Amino acid sequence: MVESKVGYEGSFSNVAFLIKGEKVFNCLKNEAGVHRVQRIPRTGKNDKLHTSTATVVVLPEPQDIILNIRPQDLKVETYNSGGPGGQHANKTASAVRITHLPTKIVATSQDGRDQRVNRERALFVLKTRLSEKLQTEKEKEVGDLRSTMIGTAERSENFRTYNFPDNRITDKRLKIKLNNKLDFVMEGDLEEICQKSIDYEVEKKIQ
Repeated sequence: MVESKVGYEGSFSNVAFLIKGEKVFNCLKNEAGVHRVQRIPRTGKNDKLHTSTATVVVLPEPQDIILNIRPQDLKVETYNSGGPGGQHANKTASAVRITHLPTKIVATSQDGRDQRVNRERALFVLKTRLSEKLQTEKEKEVGDLRSTMIGTAERSENFRTYNFPDNRITDKRLKIKLNNKLDFVMEGDLEEICQKSIDYEVEKKIQ
């Protein structure tokens, strides 16, 4: 568990946790939405069935940016660096300008008198700027995904109901009822639901 917030009478108003595993996001991303819970509260004064809802948001874990810069994507130019005249003037083309063609990001280095050193420095600056750009885009992508999931969950009706007295799960989206399986799902047996959700997603894409 990463974070939790306790609400009224010991109930959770917010819970955030991290799940690791092979293809875990692909398996659980379809769990995003509104889940409805039907139960008889222990604090209730009678045996009346109580219904509540929970909004679930599933986000991928941010990954380290891996730069795959191909030589053909780089335009390397050399030129004479500026500076004072006289014997200290740089009369050789030691300054380096590198352009990453796909993103148009440019980095230069002209401080050193060695072209090889300037090339290494310029490439380092280019990688840094490219990494910052990709990281910003990744954060925006995750932010947009979160907003989409939350917005969809708030506007849509619930798609799954957990009925504790009857030990039953009903999924309107998948059009299935899992009788006598709620307790197994609560213990973490999600394989059947996840596989049916993946099949549903594939079917929708085909349509």
